[in-house]
Amino acid sequence: MNKNYIAGFGEVMLRLCPPGRKRFAQSLPGTLEATYGGGEANVCASLAMLGAKARCLTALPPNPVAQAFAAELRGLGVDTTRINWKPRGRMGIYYAEHGAAQRGSNVVYDREGSTIAMLAPEEYDFDAMLEDVGHLHLTGITPALSENACRSTQVLAEAAAARGVTISCDLNFRKKLWNWRPGTAPKELAAECMGKLVPLADWLICNEEDAADVFGIRSEATEVEAGKLNAAGYREVAKRLLERFPKVSKVAVTLRESVSADHNNWGAMLFDREAGAFFAPLDAAGNYAPYEIRDIVDRFGGGDSFGAALIYALYSDEYAEPQTAIRFAAAASCLKHSIPGDYNYSSRQEVAALMNGSGSGRVAR
Repeated sequence: MNKNYIAGFGEVMLRLCPPGRKRFAQSLPGTLEATYGGGEANVCASLAMLGAKARCLTALPPNPVAQAFAAELRGLGVDTTRINWKPRGRMGIYYAEHGAAQRGSNVVYDREGSTIAMLAPEEYDFDAMLEDVGHLHLTGITPALSENACRSTQVLAEAAAARGVTISCDLNFRKKLWNWRPGTAPKELAAECMGKLVPLADWLICNEEDAADVFGIRSEATEVEAGKLNAAGYREVAKRLLERFPKVSKVAVTLRESVSADHNNWGAMLFDREAGAFFAPLDAAGNYAPYEIRDIVDRFGGGDSFGAALIYALYSDEYAEPQTAIRFAAAASCLKHSIPGDYNYSSRQEVAALMNGSGSGRVAR
């Protein structure tokens, strides 16, 4: 395991959800359940719970709500000493309404004016943030917030690359964001900005539709909206991404087939530039056979738990081999679907048990 910190840079939000699977109109006025979330912070939390040295890099206002988030992460074992506390802006909020059956989940963002969206690169101490960091994780979410957030992410990535830090980047296209340049369509703006950020990355992570949304690279015979994926077609997606971005050595793709809000089939592919494609999970004959998750508790953070587990596995002594790493990552993210909130409260031992076939849900006595 990497002895240096694995750091994640990005916005942290307060997450507010109606209890159970109620709709906003049923819960307001009334009670919402408050937790915290954010793609990069979710990765840091999962990494720490798996046993890695994780550091959360973000910008927040020094108020009790944001300080409670930092205290929560410290309790999970994440280093929060490099958080940029600035008395400007606010903590962003996202409201999440869980779907059920054929009704999909819904997210409402309230992030404008957040501290990380307001701060320019000059307002960070990137040297201090990268001290003792061996790996930096970024996503396409934070650059989508504002021009300043995009510039800050880019400058941090350039500083990390100059230091020889390994960089992973999750494309994480959010169609409700990427609106900070009037007159430019979200996909066009994402393509331009991520087209500058991804060339600095060593590992690239995306879901089944990110590459198409951001770079126009599609898997043939895949119909994401219909929940039909051609898993084999993602080999070509990965090859085209590797051709476009010569520094990238690994492309990982999560493969979600949404049968309903409660039933998703879930798996993943890791394409190594030297070794080729590896899928997980596999059946007894060695063929790709996704997990059938039929009673989803909370799918938010599923991709982040995958990214964290993949990073953890690739740095570990036990799980670093590509086929084993993708099995570990797919199993970890499968388990996340059973856990409320953004974080994946799954241990390394639980992930290993699932990847080795123990998925019955029996009581451990």
